[in-house]
Amino acid sequence: MAKYSSKINKIRTFALSLVFVGFLIMYIGVFFKESIWLSTFFMLLGVLSIGLSTAVYFWIGMLSTKAVRVVCPGCEKETKVLGRVDMCMHCREPLTLDPALEGKEFDESYNRKKS
Repeated sequence: MAKYSSKINKIRTFALSLVFVGFLIMYIGVFFKESIWLSTFFMLLGVLSIGLSTAVYFWIGMLSTKAVRVVCPGCEKETKVLGRVDMCMHCREPLTLDPALEGKEFDESYNRKKS
């Protein structure tokens, strides 16, 4: 069985990892103090990663405002649903807003547009 999580949480985790990767890249630049160009390159690359993280956080924040708020039937806490199927942010209960998918096995491919 695959481990699923809420789409919003996945994207936030990705943005947080970009911050840490940016700091790691900048730290690598410290080892090249002798070469001003290499040190500057790594510092700028790290800042770019952190800037990208900021953009991703902004994007998911805007996307989160459009998400449908529902009460999870499993834990009875309010959560947000993006797309046709999603997971509860608290208890990982599969959720759907599509009546045709109720009772079916959870599959993230239901969110993909059919070609």
